Amino acid sequence: MLYYVNASAPYGGDGCKQRPFRRINDAARIALPGDEIIVAPGIYREYVNPKNAGREDARIVYRSEVPLAAVITGAEQVKNWEQHEGNVWVARIPNGIFGSYNPYTTVVRGDWYFSMVPRHTGEVYLNGRSLYETDSLEGVLNPQPHELSWEAPELTLYTWYTCQEEDNTLIYCNFQGADPNAEDVEINVRRNCFYPQEEGIGYITLSGFTVKQAATTWAPPTAYQDGMVGPHWSRGWIIEDCDISHSKCSGISLGKYLQPNNENKWTTRFTKDGTQTERDAICQAQREGWVKEKVGSHIIRRCHIHHCEQTGIVGHLGGVFSIIEDNHIHNINNKQQLGGAEIGGIKMHAAIDVVIQRNHFHHCTRGLWLDWQAQGTRVTRNLFHDNVTPAHVKGAHGLAVGEDVFVEVSHGPTLLDNNLFLSVFAGRLSTQGVAYVHNLIAGSFTFVGRATQNDQTGQPRYTPYHVPHRTEINGFMSILHGDDRFYNNIFVQQDVPEHLKNLQLGPETEELIETVAGTHTFNDYPTEEEWRFLFFGKEGDTFRERIGRIIENDAYFHRLPVWTGGNVFFGGAKPCVKEKNFGDVAKKVKLELVERDGGYYLDTDLFELMPEVSAGIISTETLGEAFEPEQLFENPDGTPITFDTDYFGGHRVGVLPVAGPFADAECAKGKLY
Repeated sequence: MLYYVNASAPYGGDGCKQRPFRRINDAARIALPGDEIIVAPGIYREYVNPKNAGREDARIVYRSEVPLAAVITGAEQVKNWEQHEGNVWVARIPNGIFGSYNPYTTVVRGDWYFSMVPRHTGEVYLNGRSLYETDSLEGVLNPQPHELSWEAPELTLYTWYTCQEEDNTLIYCNFQGADPNAEDVEINVRRNCFYPQEEGIGYITLSGFTVKQAATTWAPPTAYQDGMVGPHWSRGWIIEDCDISHSKCSGISLGKYLQPNNENKWTTRFTKDGTQTERDAICQAQREGWVKEKVGSHIIRRCHIHHCEQTGIVGHLGGVFSIIEDNHIHNINNKQQLGGAEIGGIKMHAAIDVVIQRNHFHHCTRGLWLDWQAQGTRVTRNLFHDNVTPAHVKGAHGLAVGEDVFVEVSHGPTLLDNNLFLSVFAGRLSTQGVAYVHNLIAGSFTFVGRATQNDQTGQPRYTPYHVPHRTEINGFMSILHGDDRFYNNIFVQQDVPEHLKNLQLGPETEELIETVAGTHTFNDYPTEEEWRFLFFGKEGDTFRERIGRIIENDAYFHRLPVWTGGNVFFGGAKPCVKEKNFGDVAKKVKLELVERDGGYYLDTDLFELMPEVSAGIISTETLGEAFEPEQLFENPDGTPITFDTDYFGGHRVGVLPVAGPFADAECAKGKLY
C-alpha cells in the first residue's frame, strides 16, 4: 500500500494521495510489510519512530518524492531573541518543548569521553552552521578562538552558553553582529530524527531524505549507541541517497542496544576498566541473541555524511555483515569540542564481514577507525585524503593529528586493497592480521606494535575472535603484532608539513611519531622462516630441544611474521630490511590530488618511473589465513578473492600486474570520485 505525506497538507488526512498525512510519523505508526511512504518536499520537524518491521521479501520503504527535498530535522526555529549586550543575544525557551529530554541540561558524557569542559547535547545553528558552546557567559561576551578547532579561527568566535531559569532554558549567543531575528537560527530539540524506539524493527528502507540537527548522545562501545538515524539493533536496513549532517554526536548508528547493567560502567562504577566492561558487553550480547540471523546485514549507500561531531557512522556489534559503499564522508569532529577515543568518519567495533567500498573520506580527524574484531572486514577502492590536523591548530600531538585508517587490537583477517591513502599519516596499526594489497600509500604507518596494553598497568588487552563468518566467540587473546601482508603496493614519501614534524607520540612521551612512508616500521618483525624456527628448530632437534627453545624465546607470545612482495617505494619511502622482490626509486615523484569539473583526479608521474617489479596476481591463496582466528582472507560468503580488478573495477591484464590500485597509467587518469 502507498501512503503519502505532505508538510503543507491540512490536518486530518488519511494518507491517500488526495488527503496525505501531514507528518511522517503518522504513516510510520501504521505502515506494514510491503508498504511505501512517499514524502513530499518540505521541512518535517519531527521524530520519526517506525512502529512496525518489514520483512526481507516485503520491506517498508520511506522515500523522498524529490531527492533530498524532504527534510527531517531535530531542530526548531527560534525567533524570540532579545539583545543582551553588544553582539550577545538571549532567548528564553520554555522547557515544555523538550519533553522528557532537555538537550540543554543533558551533558555529553560516557566511557572513553575525555573532554574536561562540559558540553551539552544541544546545539545552536546560524544559517545552518553550528556555533561553539562555552561553559560561561563570559565566553559569549568575550569569545576567544578555540585553538583545537579545524575550522577557521574566526568561525569559533560565534559562541553560545546555556543555563536554567525556573521553567525556561536560557541560551545566550554571540552572533558576531548578525540579527538573529532576521536570520535563520535553530536549536536542537529532539534526540533522534529517524530511529525506532524499540529493538528489532528490521527491513526498513530510508531513501533520498535530508536528515539533520539532532541532540544525540556520546556513543561508546560500552553503552547504548544512538544516532540521528539508525536501525536500533535490528536487521536488514537500507539507508540510501540521503544527506546526513549536524548530529551533535553520531550521524548514523549501527550500534549497540541498551544493556542497563553495563551502561558506561567504566565511568560510573569505576571498579572495572573499560576493556573489561567491553568484554562483558560482548559476552552479554552473545547470550542475549547477537547472531547473524537477527542483527546486522545493513546497507548504507550513496549518502553524503558530514559535519557531525563524534562520528559519521558509529557501530558496535549491530553493524556486522553490513555493506557501506559509495558514500561521501567529510568534516567529522572538526570543531574539536568533543574529545575522546570514539571518533572518526566511521568508527566501528566488531565490523565482522563488513565491506567498506568506494567511499570518499576527507577532512575527518580520523577517516576510518576499525576497533576490536575487524574480522573479515574488507576496505576496498576508497579514496582517503586530508584526514590530518590543519596548520593553524595548536597543541596537537601524535594521538590527535588524524590519519586515514586506524586498525586497533583486532586479530584479523582485515583486508585493505585498491585504496588511495593520501594523508600524511596513512595508517595507525595497533593490531595484527592485516593485509595491504595494491594500494597507493602516500603516508606513514604509525603506532606499529604499540598501544595494545592497558595504559596504567601495562597489562595486555585480550580481545575476542569469532567463528569465521559468524558472531559466536571462538576465543580471546592478546595482540602479538605482525601476521601482516604487504603485496603490490606503491609507497610514496610526500613532503611533511612543518607543523606535523617532530610531533610526540602522546602528551606524556618524548618519542616522535613516524613520518616516513613505507614498510620499514616492520624491520624488527620475523620472516615466516624465522618465526617457525622458534617452534621447530632445525632438522634432527629433539622434543626437549624444541620445548626449551620455545620457553627460552617466549615463542607463544613472540611477534608474528610479516610477508612482503612486489611493493614499490618512491622518493624516500623506506622498505623493510627483509623486503622481498621490491622496487626502490629514490627520485621524488609528482603526486597531487586535483579537484576539477566536480570531481577528483590524480596528477602524477608515477608510471613514468615505475620499475618492472610484481608479486604476480595476489589471491586468497597467497595471503593465507590470519593466525588467531584461523580464517582466510576471503569474501564474507567464504569464497576466495583474486585481486585481478583495480580501483575502477577494470581488469588487470597479464600475470605480472603493475603495483598500486590502477591497472595501468591510462586508468590512473580517471575520475577518482
